[in-house]
Amino acid sequence: MHKKLLVIFGIVMALGLVLAACQPTDTGEEPTPETIIETVVVTEEVIVTEVVTEVVTEIVEVEAPVERYGGWLDTIVVVADPTVESAVARLLADDIDIYAQTATNAEAFQTVQDEGLKYVRTLGSYNEVTVNPAGPILNDGSLNPFSSAVIRKALNLLIDRDYIVQEIMGGLAVPRYTFMNSLFPDGAKYAATLAQLEAELAYDPEAADATITTEMEALGAEKVDGVWTYEGEPVTIIFLIRIEDERLEIGDYVSNQLESIGFTVDRQYKTSSEASPLWVYGDPMDGMWHLYTGGWISSAISRDDGWVPQFMFSPRSGYGFSPLWQNYVISDEADAVYQALDTNDFTTLEERDALFEQALPFTVDSGYRIFLVTRQSFLPMDNDVEVTYDLAAAVAGANLAGRTLRFADEVGGVMTFAMADVLTDPWNPIAGSNWVYDSFPINSIQSFGVVSDPFTGLVWPERIESATITTLEGLPVGKTLDWLDLEFVPEIAVPGDAWVDWDALNQVFITADEKLAMMAEEEPAEGEEAEEVPEYFTARTKSTVVYPADLFETVKWHDGSFVSLGDFIMGMILTFDQAMEDSAIYDESMVGDYESFMSAFKGFKITSTEPLTIEYYSSVWYLDAEWSVTTLWPDYGFGEMGWPIATLGIMADADEELAFSAAKADALEVDVIDYSRGPQLEILKAKLDAAIAETYIPYAPTLGQYVTAEEAADRYQNVLDWYRVQGHFWIGTGPYYLDKLFPVEKTITLTRNQEYVDLASRWSVFGEPQLVDLELDGPGRVTIGEEAMFDAYITFAGEPYSSEDIIGVSYLLFDATGALADSGSLEMVEEGLYSVTLSADVTGALESGSNRLLVVATSKLVAIPGQATYEFVTE
Repeated sequence: MHKKLLVIFGIVMALGLVLAACQPTDTGEEPTPETIIETVVVTEEVIVTEVVTEVVTEIVEVEAPVERYGGWLDTIVVVADPTVESAVARLLADDIDIYAQTATNAEAFQTVQDEGLKYVRTLGSYNEVTVNPAGPILNDGSLNPFSSAVIRKALNLLIDRDYIVQEIMGGLAVPRYTFMNSLFPDGAKYAATLAQLEAELAYDPEAADATITTEMEALGAEKVDGVWTYEGEPVTIIFLIRIEDERLEIGDYVSNQLESIGFTVDRQYKTSSEASPLWVYGDPMDGMWHLYTGGWISSAISRDDGWVPQFMFSPRSGYGFSPLWQNYVISDEADAVYQALDTNDFTTLEERDALFEQALPFTVDSGYRIFLVTRQSFLPMDNDVEVTYDLAAAVAGANLAGRTLRFADEVGGVMTFAMADVLTDPWNPIAGSNWVYDSFPINSIQSFGVVSDPFTGLVWPERIESATITTLEGLPVGKTLDWLDLEFVPEIAVPGDAWVDWDALNQVFITADEKLAMMAEEEPAEGEEAEEVPEYFTARTKSTVVYPADLFETVKWHDGSFVSLGDFIMGMILTFDQAMEDSAIYDESMVGDYESFMSAFKGFKITSTEPLTIEYYSSVWYLDAEWSVTTLWPDYGFGEMGWPIATLGIMADADEELAFSAAKADALEVDVIDYSRGPQLEILKAKLDAAIAETYIPYAPTLGQYVTAEEAADRYQNVLDWYRVQGHFWIGTGPYYLDKLFPVEKTITLTRNQEYVDLASRWSVFGEPQLVDLELDGPGRVTIGEEAMFDAYITFAGEPYSSEDIIGVSYLLFDATGALADSGSLEMVEEGLYSVTLSADVTGALESGSNRLLVVATSKLVAIPGQATYEFVTE
């Protein structure tokens, strides 16, 4: 639960993992993304069909003459198809309806265009090489060269990203050098820093070879006849190469580059399902892999990339349960910077800028990931398929995809939804699958407190009714959407009866007053002075969410039980319990993420149950007030879960028969909990039988105050009845339920939940995103010391982009060395036309050579800025 408490939309494991999300450079001129989706009116039901032409600040539900609740479709059949070439052929043969895997295969894209298939373009996925840093000597006695941060970083110089873009991706990508997506808001803001890092990490194989040689010799390796050896044996790099897309060619290319400087490469070609047990869940010290062709997709447009360094480069990550993340070693300085960015521990935008200026080099120097390209992907479908897609998360990773997926000319029907893989990792909401392949069915099965706006990355209420964000005066916080309120106050005091901690031994929450009393009684360590105890705790942000008055009478789990207050309380408990040594389900791998959470958490309080109203106090604040909305909906980060289902896993984990996390499962030599399939179900069923026999209420000192014996008996019986029919324990509250699942065949069947609380038409308001099309023009040659004028044409669908919807148009000028020479804003000449004149002083400071002008246009309507570059020669 604590992964969601900070309201971080992380990154969804896509091609490799998704990340926050969420989840995170390039400076070349980019083709404008195309959008082919249109909204069609269906006569059986009223749908909002207007294309969004201005900022949507209010979702207006239209009462339908024929009510249809749940999904538009009767059934979604999710299948696996590993390649886009095969998928396009199946689309043309009417064997599938949509291929929700983002792709960059140029030949397949040409076929899609030639055959007139519908497609959409997205910008949120990217490729990198994940590096195993364990060692230097692994458990089998072999040398891991990548235990050296110097060698890891030098890999950047060995890889020609322009080659990958042009020869492998067919131009459907741009080079990338850091965790930051230059196509997202922060990428545009820090373009100058990204350009400097690009120059530092540019392709230079000779320099890479020289650096790696020095380091390898320091590690005790020797190059014999051009081949690196250690203790007489070749230094062999085990490279896990994914086969479903262009990562096959990327893996082979990087392997060739490594072999060219003397490494022996064992190329192991694997699907995501085959690779994941090794690189996500395996012990890096076992030496089963050294490199992996990673691929990620943002689960929403990231308006704030501050959370990414901690997620991707720190053992405090929400993925800290993975043994790989536990092997990340970072300096105290980097840890402090990542923490500050993750929790927004600053008070001004200038402080934030300074933190990013430190974080970017820290992450590059770590070398844990070698970023390659940002993909400008396409996603094909039949012409009669309609779906709201996210500009970053595309379809498979988007909150709203399952809620809007339909056939254009009918209500109902069966749709075949294909992805490169499905059922990649175990499904458990606490530490389960975060792969994009699993995200679509999981998102379609569950509800959310809030959902991501597919065009702006802001959030809309789904289960909550309203929210108020209270923050400190002076913080640069703003709001865009009308559904929430924002207020500023001089101080935010945490109420004395708010829950601020958890006593795992006695299984009770600790209030703020109790915590302060405990602090006052603590004896200082010998030689240390006692810390001053404050009169009360304070926060920077308070999120107050109000749920509908009829929440507990209308929202049902798929097994027929109504959502109850106990489901919320269980989520709050599990935010703390697993990270505490006194807990029966203590998990060491959860501690780092928990400590990060606690560094910002200040408390929460249920102020009313009719309607359910929850206050959440934190030191974290966001530039967008919408991002501070903390719902405490029982969504644990990897899916939602009611308290009875959580109980089965808790019992199995406490008895050490199964474990929620891979790290603990590996230590105990048991399976990871999977509520959807596998032999784990037999163990969970036995726990259900035991819970029924004693009407068991876990954490009884606390949960027993909110769950009666009668409710427990009813809830357990409903779970049992569900299991007898469906054969699994994956129970959500969303518009579809998990009907059938075939792990060997890799097929999932989702069936419409007719008792879902929302109309199918609820999210039909989202039409075509108004992406900025930006073209530059100006002189190709400029005389040093003379003025030079450049024009920017800003359009959408061939028409001038309204100036009322443009936030600003700025430029960065880079000289022949790649250094930032000038920056500023363009002035509007007329609608759609902006201009800048470089002064004689500016051009006079340039040297002879090729210069680059980067122009960025930001819009109110979409969070992805328009960007274009123009090169000119000075002489």
